[in-house]
Amino acid sequence: MAISADEHARVVRELKDRHEEELKKIQEQHVRELQKLRGTKNKFISCRKDDESLRRWKEQLLGQVNTEQLGETAEPEVKVLNLTILSPGRPDLVLPIPFQADDKSYAFALKDGSPYSFRFSFIVSNNIVSGLKYTNTVWKTGVRVENQKMMLGTFSPQLEPYVYEGEEETTPAGMFARGSYSAKLKFVDDDGKCYLEMSYYFEIRKEWPGTQ
Repeated sequence: MAISADEHARVVRELKDRHEEELKKIQEQHVRELQKLRGTKNKFISCRKDDESLRRWKEQLLGQVNTEQLGETAEPEVKVLNLTILSPGRPDLVLPIPFQADDKSYAFALKDGSPYSFRFSFIVSNNIVSGLKYTNTVWKTGVRVENQKMMLGTFSPQLEPYVYEGEEETTPAGMFARGSYSAKLKFVDDDGKCYLEMSYYFEIRKEWPGTQ
């Protein structure tokens, strides 16, 4: 028997919620396992690197982590390199961190009613960072209109940047949606350590910048 569009949408939502819940449980389990390692990291970071037995123990404990990238302190470091704005049919807009504002103090501009997504590039050094997440809070005329929170996961130190791409969203549409917005972006780990806190402004326009 055919199902209605509403019933189909409800089933899709339930499957999506179930998938997100299972993924969250896996991430939380991963974080708990990495937290157990934190109590042992101070034991070997200050030891001599040329100790062969210690080197093997490190490799066994940290799995695929390149121990040469472990720093001399137990504190991980995260450097956010850039933010890229992606929109179908548009060139990628790569914004270095911190943002460079234009003459109107805007870091970037988006067209109303357009699909877009964010892609972050960041480097982890010194040690494992667990439970890394970002929040992006947006205000319009002093009223909070969005408070996005996203768990990125747990990452080991490496020379190559990690890349995270968020889900596609759509900018609000219509005359009242256009105008200036203020926002604050933060990257923190599960210990509450903040690696980036940045305020910025952006604009939603009727057309993309550079078009008539």
